[in-house]
Amino acid sequence: MTQLETAKAFFDACETGKGWNACKMWCHEEASFSCQADALAETKTLANYCAWMQGLLTPIPDGQYKLTAFAWDEARQAAVATAKFYGRQTGKGGPVPPTGRTVVSDYAYVLRFDGDKISHMTKIWNDAIALRQLGWA
Repeated sequence: MTQLETAKAFFDACETGKGWNACKMWCHEEASFSCQADALAETKTLANYCAWMQGLLTPIPDGQYKLTAFAWDEARQAAVATAKFYGRQTGKGGPVPPTGRTVVSDYAYVLRFDGDKISHMTKIWNDAIALRQLGWA
């Protein structure tokens, strides 16, 4: 499996809420995570981010992504993905009771590799807009 194929497999498993147990095969055990968004400010490991994504699909059970671009940067050993997340809060488990409101949120992943596994992920996302769309902020 190439690094690009690994990145795509990880992206799909993570974004469909499979959790760390399904995602860890493509990652270093101690893979780090960063995101300049208040909703993820305390999330420092990729394992914790995968768990967060899994949990997000409880209040937003129809959550899904539409991939808009995927690229491999050989010089930097990194994959870059951009997508839109779509969903409606109809399930329990969010910060407020189900609002029935819809979110459409643009975001990007930058997945850095060490060898054949992901060692760090940066997520670029405007959480304030997404949370307002859902009625959570």
